[in-house]
Amino acid sequence: MSLIRRMAICTGGGDAPGLNAVISSVVWSALNRGWDCVGIRDGFNGILEPGRYPEGGVIALTRERVRGISHLGGTMLGSTNKGNPLEYPQRQPDGSVRATDRSQEILDYFQREGIDALVSVGGDGSLTIANALHERGLRVIGVPKTIDNDLDKTFTTFGFDTAVSFATECLDRLHSTAESHQRIMVVEVMGRYAGWIALHAGIAGGAHAILLPEIPYDLASVAAKVRARDSRGRSYTLVVVAEGAQPRAGQRAVQAAAEVGRAERLGGIGEHVAAELARLTGKEARAVVLGHLLRGGSPSSFDRIAAKRFGTAAVRGLAQGLRGVMVSLAHPNVVYVPLAEVAGRMKAVPADSDTLQTARDLEICLGE
Repeated sequence: MSLIRRMAICTGGGDAPGLNAVISSVVWSALNRGWDCVGIRDGFNGILEPGRYPEGGVIALTRERVRGISHLGGTMLGSTNKGNPLEYPQRQPDGSVRATDRSQEILDYFQREGIDALVSVGGDGSLTIANALHERGLRVIGVPKTIDNDLDKTFTTFGFDTAVSFATECLDRLHSTAESHQRIMVVEVMGRYAGWIALHAGIAGGAHAILLPEIPYDLASVAAKVRARDSRGRSYTLVVVAEGAQPRAGQRAVQAAAEVGRAERLGGIGEHVAAELARLTGKEARAVVLGHLLRGGSPSSFDRIAAKRFGTAAVRGLAQGLRGVMVSLAHPNVVYVPLAEVAGRMKAVPADSDTLQTARDLEICLGE
């Protein structure tokens, strides 16, 4: 087992509450073992595009630099979802953009700078990159991060609890205004291909209908729910819809198509659902898009603890000689699972989920 003298950490993909807590815990744990620690700016862009950073694309991380950041949202290192080194977008002389594999530049940088290991914090895309770097010889441990909670092989990811709590608070507020005006209120939340946020926030916030990517919906059933509530004197309805939900005979609402180095951007489903429900019921309907508000703000206490457990476990794993693994929350402890079992996989809401059954037992319409 080779000794570690210097290690790096990077954060990639969409930001999530708890990233700074991971960074802080990794740095403190590494320094307490006598290792130097550096942070790579904006995923791997700090290595691949160093000229963009006046203070350097890779920075020394000291106790002073990370002191007091655990409660802050965002990531002090920055992040990006457009810098995949395996398919790095590079503009060609003719103006076109071509995907280029620049992973060898990262491996060369680590060797040249004497960096022995990497903690890569991110979602499915970042962990797929981490696994590829591991297969090419880099000593890597991954830390799962996504507010969507759609990473496989872990019970939950940090950021999810904070996002659900905020969405629930918004639903609590919308009940009163929806009831005052006898309206249908449609709340669009993040969740591209998995509906964990919509399902959990919808149940917690007392929504009357929840539309998920896992269950293609028929708005006729939601309209029937609205009319049933009206007949009982409950003249308002709250609908939560994940951004990736789609009708039985239709497509997801896409704002921008996929391009080199970037996945498709979803959005607009909330407005569509509100307009259709207004047409079907004759009632006023309004749409509220929570969007990036779900990513911001201070992490909840649960997410802070989960982030710190993940960060310290990643450093412990490196100290034990582990590589090519992801830290994972498996009650009651954090464990390690192979990155190969995580890369390219997504955890959707299972059809036999008891949480789905809870919604049905509470007479929440799922658009079925």
